Amino acid sequence: MSTIIYKDNLDRACEKFRAILEEQLTRVENMKAQGDFVDYNSLPEIKIGVCGGDGIGPVITREARRVLEYMLRDEVRAGKARFIEIEGLTIENRIACGKAIPDDVLRELLSCHVILKGPTTTPQKGDGMPNIESANVAMRRELDLFANIRPVKVPSEGINWTIFRENTEGGYAVGSKGFNVTEDLAVDFTITTKQGSERIARLAYEYARKNNLERVSLVTKANVIKTTDGNFLEDCHRVAAEYPEITTDEWYADIMTAKLIDRKRRSDFKVLLLPNLYGDIISDEAAEFQGGVGTAGCANIGKRYAMFEAIHGSAPRMVKEGRAEYADPSSMLRACVMLLSHIGMQDKADKLERALDICAFEEKRIAVTGRPGGATSRELGDYVMETLEGL
Repeated sequence: MSTIIYKDNLDRACEKFRAILEEQLTRVENMKAQGDFVDYNSLPEIKIGVCGGDGIGPVITREARRVLEYMLRDEVRAGKARFIEIEGLTIENRIACGKAIPDDVLRELLSCHVILKGPTTTPQKGDGMPNIESANVAMRRELDLFANIRPVKVPSEGINWTIFRENTEGGYAVGSKGFNVTEDLAVDFTITTKQGSERIARLAYEYARKNNLERVSLVTKANVIKTTDGNFLEDCHRVAAEYPEITTDEWYADIMTAKLIDRKRRSDFKVLLLPNLYGDIISDEAAEFQGGVGTAGCANIGKRYAMFEAIHGSAPRMVKEGRAEYADPSSMLRACVMLLSHIGMQDKADKLERALDICAFEEKRIAVTGRPGGATSRELGDYVMETLEGL
């Protein structure tokens, strides 16, 4: 009797599931056909797109751009680099267009080589806004930014972690495509591909090799999520076999959250390699050691495009309370370090990282608290540029 009652629901569910699988199989073929990474040294001009985003995004992105333009002033004058302001990646415009990324904004993004992006707001069920997909998830998919790289450093605690989070698979890839089979049963999906796992693993192991880091830690829940997490683990181990000088160990995601706060163990970790969801959660936890998510930036790397951003959200409450000018731009400035490194300007990246370390860990002449009484975003930007001038 139940089968008859639910037959139409099950048929519709199977149709939706088939469409998701067909889409992902097409994606696999596209990954197989990809070429090599872009060579930035061969470009006559590097185009840097800048998107302010939502909430505090425009405030902290403005400071990051100001510092970046200061550091690249010679390249801009010589026509080797150009900044392009990209408007329209706001929650208001995305709702009006009914798309995570409006078509005209996507065209502008695709015309750039690298993107500096402020935080964007993602609607969630119950907040009264339309169910529009995350702009971040959409951008990572459209530009195939498969690697999310988040460094965390606290010298006094012996912490120097680099987290490699797979960026285009897991639950995030199809998180907006779940559905209610009946009023009682809802379904969401998580996906893993051999190609997706291998390419993020290779990037992580290459990073470890180039930086003389002796350990890569694989973090999953393969004991419970046996198929997708299990495949991710197996694919990573196949890549690890090509790097015999690097020790590979395995951790379950819940235990890793505990070990990161274990003073006796946490300094052992060097490179963490994780599927999408666990990477998001654990990198936020890790950022707390550095001063909170407001201090942490990240890189989103693909073979053709790259995007650099803060790891935190748009903080609409700060805007509502009139505190936006006190937002901490450190996350975006740390993202600029990775941007400079990615485009082959390692000397400038090292210089900016050194200046940020002086400002945050050594001199600490000013503090951004997010509230009146603390420094403003612009004051920290000025402090960083003043420090750069002295290096």
